Amino acid sequence: MMELAKFRDLVFARGRQAGFTDMEIFHQSSTNLSVTVYKGTVDKYNLADSGGYGFRGIFRDRVGYAYTEILDHDSVEMLVTEALENAQVIESEDLPIIFSGSDSYPEFDGYNPDLAQVTPEEKIELAKTMEAKAYALDSRVMVVNSCLVASGEDYVQIENNKGLNLSHRGNGAYCYLSVVVREGDDTKTFGRFATARDFADLDANGLAREAVAEATGLLGAATVDSGDYPVILRWEAATTLLKTFSGLFSAENVQENISLLKGKLGQQIATPAITIVDDPLLPQGLSSSPFDAEGVASRSKVVVDQGKLSTYLHNLKTAAKDGVESTGNAAKGSYKSNVVVAPTNMYIKPGSASLDDMAASLERGIIVVDLQGAHSGANPVSGDFSLGAFGYLVEKGKIVRPVNQITIAGNFISMLLDVEKVGNDLNFGLPTGSMIGSPSLLIKKLAVAGK
Repeated sequence: MMELAKFRDLVFARGRQAGFTDMEIFHQSSTNLSVTVYKGTVDKYNLADSGGYGFRGIFRDRVGYAYTEILDHDSVEMLVTEALENAQVIESEDLPIIFSGSDSYPEFDGYNPDLAQVTPEEKIELAKTMEAKAYALDSRVMVVNSCLVASGEDYVQIENNKGLNLSHRGNGAYCYLSVVVREGDDTKTFGRFATARDFADLDANGLAREAVAEATGLLGAATVDSGDYPVILRWEAATTLLKTFSGLFSAENVQENISLLKGKLGQQIATPAITIVDDPLLPQGLSSSPFDAEGVASRSKVVVDQGKLSTYLHNLKTAAKDGVESTGNAAKGSYKSNVVVAPTNMYIKPGSASLDDMAASLERGIIVVDLQGAHSGANPVSGDFSLGAFGYLVEKGKIVRPVNQITIAGNFISMLLDVEKVGNDLNFGLPTGSMIGSPSLLIKKLAVAGK
């Protein structure tokens, strides 16, 4: 296999012969290791390497795509031919852009060399420790049905014929533990996860304690009467909703009339307690990078400023259409993908209230700790949702019992306008391209369907 620099030169030369003007090669590679243990032994051990090279070129004001995993002479011809065929069938009035580069780029290092030196044996030991701790904590733990430790490393390089040449390497690790507990005929399952760029920050004992405490705390859960309740969305549930509706802030969706935030710039879409940030330079953000998928310099931006919508998220195409600058939110799922708009590390800025303070303020309300069915029970265009939930019933400021078999319903934007308190417990969900996070939120009222 030839060197990337030689391959790039051959592709660009062949592309010019075929009539392409601007051209780009997007290189991505990743290495992922995951270890699963079951009852003290390694159940699964997966080591996966993947990567490839995406070619993007402009032909007569249209863009064509193609990709390969192999750097050789046959791939040069294949990339140019397939991209040319692709460009000739794509119909779009938007002019494609291959970016020449930002004036400057922020310094950001998302790679921890110490994490790269952690051995598979150390990861296996962490998983075994986590599982053993869970069993030792409570006799009601029937089985640890999932115990996973994983790490990954990603490399991205963007080169084009306009002189752009950028690269970034990042790595991170995460662990997940799920336990099944039983008391009499009642069975409950709950899982906890943690992410880190420093392996020492993965606390196996703490994760086990949290998972077991939550699972056992939910034993004996029952439904409640239907009605409107003040609801505390604990950070996990609040994060699920922000992730589900993060597409509302995409300029691409706004321009395609599939976002209810169209025409809302500068308007109050949430209570002043809500500030939403998208920060691609978050130090511990596993989606952090000094540039986006088009080579635009990354910058932190306030999307919702004390309740007012201050910007949409843009890539170069949507920014040109709106006559603004890109916010650096171009994204590619992989080297095979087209460029889209996506958040990086998006989160609701934490407030000052503790979860206990919020609960203490409720005469009668519900703490929701998890939401289910977001893929089917939420409309990402209208903002409406109706989702299965479980958590705890609060009366006179105290948790009195666990709750399940309920559904909460509302509208995401209307809910943001009903936020009364914002918690100080900001946390993030598992990274799935983007990292989304939120603190706990006290909502004035939501419709709860129970019995």
